[in-house]
Amino acid sequence: MARVLIVGAGGVGGVVAHKCAQVPEVFDGICLASRTKARCDAIAAQLPRPIETAQVNADNVPETVALLRRFRPDLLINVALPYQDLHLMDACLEAGVDYLDTANYDPPDVAKFEYRWQWAYQERFRAAGRMALLGSGFDPGVTSVFCAYILKHYLDRVETIDIIDCNAGSHGQPFATNFNPEINIREVTARGRYYEDGGWRETDPLSVRRRFRMPEGLGSLNVYLMYHEELESLARHLPGLKRARFWMSFSDNYLKHLEVLGNVGMTRIDPVIYQGHPVVPLQFLKALLPDPASLGPLTKGKTCIGCQVRGRKDGRTRVYYVYNICDHEECYREVRSQAISYTTGVPAMIGAKLMLTGQWRGCGVFNMEQLDPDPFMDALNRHGLPWKLTEGAVFR
Repeated sequence: MARVLIVGAGGVGGVVAHKCAQVPEVFDGICLASRTKARCDAIAAQLPRPIETAQVNADNVPETVALLRRFRPDLLINVALPYQDLHLMDACLEAGVDYLDTANYDPPDVAKFEYRWQWAYQERFRAAGRMALLGSGFDPGVTSVFCAYILKHYLDRVETIDIIDCNAGSHGQPFATNFNPEINIREVTARGRYYEDGGWRETDPLSVRRRFRMPEGLGSLNVYLMYHEELESLARHLPGLKRARFWMSFSDNYLKHLEVLGNVGMTRIDPVIYQGHPVVPLQFLKALLPDPASLGPLTKGKTCIGCQVRGRKDGRTRVYYVYNICDHEECYREVRSQAISYTTGVPAMIGAKLMLTGQWRGCGVFNMEQLDPDPFMDALNRHGLPWKLTEGAVFR
């Protein structure tokens, strides 16, 4: 049995706390911490067994180290903001604790999320005899494991990957984001980027669109080419990869609101002076928009996230599609959250479980596709994210 510190008490943090509490044979001690302890206490009151809660500023390394030394966890699960990844990795190294997150570092002053800052910690974690697992959410996370699983069992070489993330649900709000508004809008308004023939190609934001027919009768949605961090790690770790792309669905209503907000400057991340005070427009907008955690009881419908992987097996071209469908209302009944938070929080718990039980171990910094996919794929089926695999192209 092990002890775990969860940092972050938003929608994903709530899911992680719920799912860890459901596995007492692994997670013997749980502490949920965030800048606002009252949010932690509210989540703790929903759980089937007692956990500890604490206040911590994840940007303050000494404060985090003090909490780590007091609670003495075996692992820190970071579901705070991506801005705080490096601070929490520093704290883990100082306190001698393993580390896991669900999204890579994103510097506050520029929307440029990439792995190089965290990959630079490789030797420090290796020398300390500690493990850091990066991107143990759904995308990144499960999507990388999907690709590794298909390569291990069905292909000799992966040549192309298309990751397709669709939300066929609705929350009924005029405009809201399903996870942190600041992070969501920074990600969506960034230039598109995909890997092809050994290099990176860029596109204007959301300028490349396709129509995708989802499986199991969920209908068709417009999906847009975006950059997502797992493309970077997959291009690095899968030899022979020729192309990797990421697609996400957006409604016309969402895109129209986003266009207007961008036109009037509300998506800017640089400060402007208002009445003598610096104000970041996007941070102000975040304060006006619904809290994603409040969308749980309002959201209906399903998500569909999967990977189409094309490659060679015994000299022949093969194409496979592996995916998960998740129901927003079922998620809310189980953990008081909609499916966007659920599909991120469950893989975080699974990654932590595999680290703590020794099924995934190593010294250094790891991405998901570097580890054995089989125990993770098995755990997805057992902990609420069952997957299906079909042969044949579903997307072009």
